[in-house]
Amino acid sequence: MKENWEFWLTVMWFTLTYAGLALGKLPGLRIDRTGIALVGAALVLATGGLTFDEAAASIDFATLALLLGMMIVVAFLRQAGFFDRLAGWALRSVRRPHGLLAVTMILAGVLSAVLVNDVVCLALTPLVLHLAERLRLDPRPHLIGLAVAANIGSTATLTGNPQNMIIGNLSHIPYLHFAARLTPVAVAGLLIAFAVIGWVYRDALRWEETPDADKEEAEPAARGSRRLGRPHRRLLVKSLAVTLGAITLFCAGAPMEIVALAAAAVLLLCRINPDKIYRQVDWGLLVMFAGLFVVVRAFEVQVVRRWGIEEWGPLQDNPVGLLSVVSAALSNVVSNVPAVLLFKPIIPAMAAGVQETAWLALAMSSTLAGNLTVLGSVANLIVVENARREGVSISFWDYARVGIPVTALTLTLGMAWLHFVPW
Repeated sequence: MKENWEFWLTVMWFTLTYAGLALGKLPGLRIDRTGIALVGAALVLATGGLTFDEAAASIDFATLALLLGMMIVVAFLRQAGFFDRLAGWALRSVRRPHGLLAVTMILAGVLSAVLVNDVVCLALTPLVLHLAERLRLDPRPHLIGLAVAANIGSTATLTGNPQNMIIGNLSHIPYLHFAARLTPVAVAGLLIAFAVIGWVYRDALRWEETPDADKEEAEPAARGSRRLGRPHRRLLVKSLAVTLGAITLFCAGAPMEIVALAAAAVLLLCRINPDKIYRQVDWGLLVMFAGLFVVVRAFEVQVVRRWGIEEWGPLQDNPVGLLSVVSAALSNVVSNVPAVLLFKPIIPAMAAGVQETAWLALAMSSTLAGNLTVLGSVANLIVVENARREGVSISFWDYARVGIPVTALTLTLGMAWLHFVPW
C-alpha cells in the first residue's frame, strides 16, 4: 500500500513539475522555472519519495561545478573585454550583408563550441546590433543567424551548453571523442543554416551598390570598432591564458569539473571586485538543475524501475532515430535540460554497445531542436529580448521560417551521421 502511495505521489509531483516547466510559470503565481523545480524537489522530500540523504546523493555536483566554473571563466572574459575586442577585430572589415552574416555565424559557432552558448549570445547581441545599425542593414537575419549558430556550434563539445555538460558527466565520454563525433555535424549545420538564412532573407540581404559605398561603410565600421572600448589588458591576457589552459586540460582528459573550478579559482585571485563576476553567474539555473536532479531521481526510483526498459526492442535496435525524435520533441515542450534529464535513467538500462551512440544522439538532438522556434532555447530568448530592448522586433514567424527548416535539415543530417558513420 505504501509503495503504491509513493508511486502515485511521485507521478503527480513529476507531472506537475514538468507541466510547470513547459508553461514557464504557474497560473495566478509569479513563480519561474527555478522556483517550480525547487518546489517539486521539496514536495518529493516532504511526501517520502526520497530521503534527504538520497536527494543529496542524486544531485550531480560535478555538473553544477563544471557549469559554475565555466560561468565564472566567461564572466572574466566579458569583464576583460574579450568579446568586444574579438567582435571589433572580426567585424571591422565587413562591407556587405552576407559578410556580416557569415562573420557573425562563424564567431557565434566557434565561441559556443568552447564556451557556454547562452553567454556568447549575451555578449555578441549588442555588437551585432551596433554593426547592423552602422552599416544600415536589416538586423533581423544577422540576429537570427547569431542565435541559430550559437545553438549549432554548441553541439560540438561537452562545454558548449548545459545539457551537454550533464551528458558528459553521466556518460563519461572523453572530451575529444565527443568533439570528434559531433563537430562534423556542427560544421555542416552552420553551412546549412547560412544557406537557409541567405535564402529566406534574400531581400533583406540584398546589397545595392552606390558610388561612395565603400567610404560610407568603412567610416561607420571604424567608428563602431572604436566604441568597443579598451579592455583591461592584463586581465585579458590572464583570462585568455587560463581559458586556453582549461581547454587543453579538457582535451587531455582531465576531470572537467575540477579543471573548471580551478580555472575559476585562478581568475578570482585578482583585484577585480568579485561582485561584478558573481552578478554574471546564473544562480537560478544552478538551483533549477539541483531541483530537477531530485525530481528525476525520485521518478527513476519510484516509477521507471517498473518499466523494464531493457526489454524495449525498438529503443535497443534504433537508439539514434527514436531518441533523436523524442528528445527533439520534448526539448521544445519542457526545454532541453529537463528533456535530457528524463533520459538519465533510460539510457543506462540500454545494451552496453549502444549507450555511447544514444548519449551522442541525445546531445545532438536536444541541442539542434533548440532552433525550431524562438522559445526552443535560452540562447534564442536572450537574442530576441536584448534586440527588443533596442527597438528591434523579431516575431515568432521571423524566427520560425528559418528555425523550422534548419532544425529539420540539421536533425536529419545528425541522425544520418550517427547511424551510418559509427566509430
